Parts: sequence; structure tokens; C-alpha cells
Amino acid sequence: MVIKSAELETVCGITSKLPENLFPEIAFAGKSNVGKSSLINGLLNRKSLARTSSSPGKTQTINFYNINKELYFVDLPGYGYAKVSQEIRNKWGKMIEKYLHTSKQLKTVFLLIDIRHAPGENDATMYDWIVANGYEPVIIATKLDKIKRSQKDKNIKIIKEKLNVKPGTKIIPFSAVSKQGKEEIWNLIQSTIAD
Repeated sequence: MVIKSAELETVCGITSKLPENLFPEIAFAGKSNVGKSSLINGLLNRKSLARTSSSPGKTQTINFYNINKELYFVDLPGYGYAKVSQEIRNKWGKMIEKYLHTSKQLKTVFLLIDIRHAPGENDATMYDWIVANGYEPVIIATKLDKIKRSQKDKNIKIIKEKLNVKPGTKIIPFSAVSKQGKEEIWNLIQSTIAD
């Protein structure tokens, strides 16, 4: 897809009403610091549309990016960040759940997992949650450039096992550095919104 325009259109905090968008929505979920902003910026050929940060837990809102006035990228708050109080974490959880429950335009959810580490309890919970809400998440295994090529298949197998993924679940390794996986992700987005 040729990106003609990409802008942050709506930011929803814990008490905000979610927008009723007319275009298809693609949601991005993942642990704090998994590389969500880097993935979004990489897909959109932008350096800093989604704010990256060395301190995790930066995204505390649901951010709606309008792409080409035909599609939304929806950046969900990063979960599993220890420095945030349990109360705030519970509110983020409710916010994400409300979005998954109520969005009429949500076409697919990308769940980002750091390929270097086995998925944690939070990742497994998030995966189960997305499935329970009627979606089949696509797993994006981020930070591919941080491991040796020989480790890739073994690490993907660990992700599948730890998340207990449904048969046929797509797992796409992605590197924000080399952009490996970018084309495959875009192909998937385009076939999803064409349905």
C-alpha cells in the first residue's frame, strides 16, 4: 500500500468514549516495550508518528491513526508494565476489553511478542482474551534482528507452545531494522480489509 497520509486522529483515555469509525480498523496489542510503535512507524514509513520510548508504558491511551483516509491502525495500551499501579493496569484492561467488545470496524488484531523471550503470563492472557472476543490474532514476532538466524524457528515454536495457539495461527517474524516481515504484514492487512 502506498501511504499518502497517516495521522493520529483520536486519542482515547480511560474515561473517553470510543469513536465510531467508518473505516476498517487493525489493532495492535502487546507488552510494553515489545516494539509496537516501531512496528507502526515501520509499516507507515514514518520515523516518529507513533512515539517510541526507552521507558516502557508510554502508550496509556488507545490511539487511532487514520491511514490514507481508508483505514485505521489502533494502538492499544502496552500491558504488563510493572511500574504502573494495579488499579491503572485493571483500567487499561477494561479499556482494551471494551474496545474489543464494541468496535464495529475491527478486522484483525496483531499481537506482538518479543521473539527473544518466551511469552509471559500477560501475553498468554492477552492471546486468550482476544480469542474469547471472537478474533483470531496474528502473532508478530518482533525484534527479529536481535537473534541469530538459526534461533528463529526454535523461538517461534516456543511462542506457539507457550501461547497454546490455535492450529493455523499466523506468526510473522518482524524486524524494525531490516523491515523483514513488513510486506507480509501489509499483504495480510490488505486481504483482511478487502473482505
